[in-house]
Amino acid sequence: MQPNRGIQRQCFIHIMDYKPIITKCLEGDPRAQRSLYDALAPVMMTVCLRYMENKEEAEDVFQIGFVKVFEKLEAYQHQGSFEGWARRVFANTCLDQLRKNKKTKYDVSVEDVDYKLETSGNIFESMVADELMQLILDMPIGYRTVFNMFAIEGYSHKEIAKELGVSESTSKSQYKRARTFLEGCLEKMGHG
Repeated sequence: MQPNRGIQRQCFIHIMDYKPIITKCLEGDPRAQRSLYDALAPVMMTVCLRYMENKEEAEDVFQIGFVKVFEKLEAYQHQGSFEGWARRVFANTCLDQLRKNKKTKYDVSVEDVDYKLETSGNIFESMVADELMQLILDMPIGYRTVFNMFAIEGYSHKEIAKELGVSESTSKSQYKRARTFLEGCLEKMGHG
C-alpha cells in the first residue's frame, strides 16, 4: 500500500504565484521579503514542529530555514512548486540540526516502544490534522523523522537512507514501525 504522498493541509491550501515576489526579493525589496516570509511562515513552522523535539528547537530551526531560503533563492529554477522547494529546504535544515544535536536515534528497541508489526487498514484518512500532528510529535524521534520524510515530505526510502546514513531497509522498517505506533495510539483513542 502506497502512503499518501504529502498529507493534505485543508486549512492552508492557497495558490500563489511566487515568481513576481521572488524577483523582487532577489532585487533586495524588504517588503517583498516580508510578504514571502508571511506567505510561507505558517506552513514552514509546521514542518519544523514536526521534526524537532520541542517548540524552542523548532523556532530556532525555523529562523535558520528562512535564512537558507533567502540565501538560496536565486537557485530556485521556477520548476515545480516554490512552496515544495522551500519545504525541502526546511526539512533538510531540520535534519541538519538533528544530526548536529546528535539526538536522533534511528533504531528504537522493542522495549522502548510497544508496537505490533501487523497493521490493518488505513485509519489515518479520518484523522483531524491536529490529532495526527500531536501523535506525530509523540513518536520516538527516529520514527518521527522517517515518517515525516516519507509520508509527509515525499522522500523515497533511498533518499532517506542517503540523508540519514542508514540502509533502505532501516528506513522502511522505521516507517512501518512509525505507522504501527500511530495505529496503536489511534486504537487506544478509539479511532481503530
